[in-house]
Amino acid sequence: MTEYLYELRIPRDRIAVLIGKEGSVKKDIESETKTKIDIDSKEGDISISGEDALGLYSCREVIRAIGRGFNPEIAKLLIKPDYCFEFIDLKEYVGKSKDHLLRVKGRVIGSEGKTRRLIEELTESYVCVYGKTIGIIGLTDLATIAREAVERLLSGSPHSKVYTFLEKKRRDIKRARLVGGDLKLG
Repeated sequence: MTEYLYELRIPRDRIAVLIGKEGSVKKDIESETKTKIDIDSKEGDISISGEDALGLYSCREVIRAIGRGFNPEIAKLLIKPDYCFEFIDLKEYVGKSKDHLLRVKGRVIGSEGKTRRLIEELTESYVCVYGKTIGIIGLTDLATIAREAVERLLSGSPHSKVYTFLEKKRRDIKRARLVGGDLKLG
C-alpha cells in the first residue's frame, strides 16, 4: 500500500487547539481519518501521513479549518463527504491599510455579529473571521452561497442587498428540498 504525506503550517496560537486536552482532538482526527499527525509546536509545522488519500485530504482540511480559527467540532464536519471548507483571503480585498482590513472584517461580522449570524442561519453554514482570512464550513452548495454573500459584502454591496440575496437563495433551497430536486445556483 502506498503511504501519502502532506505538510502544512498553521498559526502557532492554534496548535494547542489542534492538539486538544491531553491530545484528544489530535487523536480523534487521526482515528476518524485513519492518518498520523506529527506536530512541531514551536514552528507550527504539521505533517500528515496515511495510506488513504481521501482520509489524508479530509485530515488536511480539518487542520486547515482549525488553523483558520474554527472550533475542532465544527472543523470535523469536513470529514463528512458532503461538507466543504471555503477560504477567503482578505488580502485580495484590502490594501496594506490595517484600518481597511478592520473595516471589511466589520462589514462581514456586522453590528454585534448580526451579519455573520444571518449568513450562518440562512445558509446553514459556519463563518469564522480570523486574522486576514474568512473561512466557511457547510454543505457544499450552501457554503458556496455563503461565500458569495461574503464576497459581495467585501466588494462593497449594501448589507440590505446581500440579505435579500440570501433570503432568495434560502427560499430556493427550501423549494428544492420540498420537491426533492437539486439546488441550482445562479
